[in-house]
Amino acid sequence: METTTLTVTESGARLDRYISDHLPDLSRAAVQRLIGDAQIRVDGIARKASHHVQIGEMITVRVPPPEPATPRAENIALDVLYEDDDLLVINKPAGMVVHPAAGHREGTLVNAILAHSPHLNIGGVERPGIVHRLDSETSGIIVVAKNDSAMRDLQAQFKSRRVKKTYLALVEGTVKPPRGKIDAPIGRDPKHRQKMAVITRGKRRDAVTVYHTLAVLGSARPHPSTPLRSAQDAGCYTLLEVEPQTGRTHQIRVHLAFLGFPVVADTIYGKKKNALGLTRQFLHAWKIAFTLPRDGREVSFVAPLAEELWEVLGKLGFAVSDL
Repeated sequence: METTTLTVTESGARLDRYISDHLPDLSRAAVQRLIGDAQIRVDGIARKASHHVQIGEMITVRVPPPEPATPRAENIALDVLYEDDDLLVINKPAGMVVHPAAGHREGTLVNAILAHSPHLNIGGVERPGIVHRLDSETSGIIVVAKNDSAMRDLQAQFKSRRVKKTYLALVEGTVKPPRGKIDAPIGRDPKHRQKMAVITRGKRRDAVTVYHTLAVLGSARPHPSTPLRSAQDAGCYTLLEVEPQTGRTHQIRVHLAFLGFPVVADTIYGKKKNALGLTRQFLHAWKIAFTLPRDGREVSFVAPLAEELWEVLGKLGFAVSDL
């Protein structure tokens, strides 16, 4: 840990600007991150970036050592559905981040894979073998290549849309029509840059999602003649089988929220936190079908639902045998 102490010699500047001006090796963005992590203190007190410094104040700046570029192996249990010399098919739990990033250098799927397959022969460092992605709070199937040749083959299959992915999503309300195709481009939300959204202008990418209803659930299902302000007023939920035809960031969640039927317990695109007692969103990468890189044989895999998702469906009257 490197520590630097500054004595303020002029008043009025914002804390983040003052530090970046006097410590040119630190960008303003880096300074703001350190302030957010309470690594910068004014007279021993953690202040906001907008704090205006005063003459005589003592600013202490602590810069942690750089995080290693190469992820380290961690002995984390994996639910392996299939494995051969070329690839792994894993049922990822909700809550597990796929690859290391700022704030998530440990406990990721990549850390677990490096321990499970220590002789992984992949050129990439940060994302060894990761062919596609799943949100951290989405459970289910993810395919991991174990060598560069398999990586190229699987990436080509995903790019040409020869991989069939099927998700299960429980959403709020009674979805109408019960089956359909959502063809709406997705890009960065202009009002909330941390979110994605259906947009018609600016930088965006085509996105297509196909869905059909498996069941309408909920003890509060009304009589068809009962007037409602919205489907959500009925206390109903719809279990959907969803097939994304493209692979945009947050695609399923964005598209279903765009229809007015957000994924249950989705805290970013949904309307309710901890809905039905869930602490993760009800979205599960259920099935996948593709061809094996080595011999071209067609294979398919199914990832069982997590126990907490089955419990929710059971409370709504949906049985295991119905799926």
